[in-house]
Amino acid sequence: MSTIEKAIRQSVSLPSPIARRVKALAKSRKVSSNRILVELVETGLRSKEEEKRRFLELADRLSASTDAKEQQALKEQLARMTFGE
Repeated sequence: MSTIEKAIRQSVSLPSPIARRVKALAKSRKVSSNRILVELVETGLRSKEEEKRRFLELADRLSASTDAKEQQALKEQLARMTFGE
């Protein structure tokens, strides 16, 4: 027997340009705006989790590395991830 997750009603205010994009996407895919918002949030959460995983992987590689050139390259990658380009 599968467990059904209980939906929680959440009120969210969107800037009008984003709301228009959500409605247009919903209309083009023939689904509700709510469904689009749920998918976008799920995608964003997965993206953040993946970004964190990549960061920790680079940090582990940095701590395990003994090569000065590799360490510098890893530090630069971590800095870009943290502070942007």
